[in-house]
Amino acid sequence: MQQSLKGKVALITGGSRGLGAATAAQLAALGADIAITYVASAAKAQAVVDKLKAMGVRALAVQSDQADTTAAKHMVDQVLAHFGRLDILVNNAAIAVQGKTVDDPALDTVNLDRQWQINVMGTVATTRAAAPVLSDGGRIIFIGSLLGTHVPFAGAADYAGSKAALVGYAKGVARDLGGRGITVNVVQPGVMPTDMSAEVLGDGVPEALLNLHPIRRIATLEEVSALICFLASPNGAYMTGGVIDVSGGLAI
Repeated sequence: MQQSLKGKVALITGGSRGLGAATAAQLAALGADIAITYVASAAKAQAVVDKLKAMGVRALAVQSDQADTTAAKHMVDQVLAHFGRLDILVNNAAIAVQGKTVDDPALDTVNLDRQWQINVMGTVATTRAAAPVLSDGGRIIFIGSLLGTHVPFAGAADYAGSKAALVGYAKGVARDLGGRGITVNVVQPGVMPTDMSAEVLGDGVPEALLNLHPIRRIATLEEVSALICFLASPNGAYMTGGVIDVSGGLAI
């Protein structure tokens, strides 16, 4: 797949850190020009842009809060104004609010509602804004979660529900856009070394969680982003409507 994406433009929401930043680097290695979004971490976003430019591709960071669904069109318009086209959308931006069961009196319903707004409605708004301008033969890749289809522990109902919603939505979008040769798939990671995971799990991965993995370790960011890049590449042209786990067998 060397330089198989040269001339293509990819937009990665939440691309200033974690999986988004790793995916940006791997897509750039394939020759794609990259736009990333961020909410508040301007310095981190600029560092990613500088790294991508050093790889020989064009890069842009756009400040955009996915909680504000009205911001999606302006964000996509900025990408089009800078690059002139959009070929690949990676819906990566999300938050995780976990740890309390739905009957807990201390349940943080305000942040749980914000999670639905960002993870679902914000992602839907981005997809709606991008779909009309996405090039024929393009790609949309939703970053879901294993929890969208398999919940092996308590305290994750709302997060799991938000990711499950993306599965149904992505399948519908795949039907809508298939006539234009646009593929739409969901990548469902398990546990990864991200800030999001650290906020939920704290330092390290509990032994009990590792014991649920046939492959007794968590994923690397590069392992997950490699699948995203495959789906974005010409080799992924006949895969659409798929929901693909990258979880070390956690769902077995």
